[in-house]
Amino acid sequence: MALAGIYNSLVTKTQAIDAQWSQVETQYQRRFDLIPNLVNSVKGMMTQEQKVFQAIADARTRYGAAQTVNDKAVAAGEVETSLGRLIAVMENYPDLKSSQTVINLMDELAGTENRISVERGRYNEKVRDYNTMIKTFPTNMLAGMFGFAERQYFESAPGTEKAPEVKF
Repeated sequence: MALAGIYNSLVTKTQAIDAQWSQVETQYQRRFDLIPNLVNSVKGMMTQEQKVFQAIADARTRYGAAQTVNDKAVAAGEVETSLGRLIAVMENYPDLKSSQTVINLMDELAGTENRISVERGRYNEKVRDYNTMIKTFPTNMLAGMFGFAERQYFESAPGTEKAPEVKF
């Protein structure tokens, strides 16, 4: 009977991780829905920054094509880097910075980034709990027999800790 309890706990924790990852993806989708509105709001005033717009579009496409949590994390990092460049470029346009539409979109995007951060943290907490469980005795023996493997933490893509550099 104890084995059934351990097995059920592993299934429950696995489901919790998958559900939490869905929360992360929900916030990513919110971000992706906001990005085109922000880009379209500033595009007309920033025609020379087409590289930034293309980088954002390419990063969104790579995220959409990603299949694993790790691939999605890397693609999400590329989106974050591209958004950082867009924000840095926008600093050079005082009229743009004072546009109420842009201000509202930037506020929404900032709120979304905060939500993403919270959901990523919750995801990592669930992964930690699960990974700890499958590594401790006696659960480790049952976990191995039933194919419960260690799950990957969400980690930012390499280089995202650096602020983007914008050159004209």
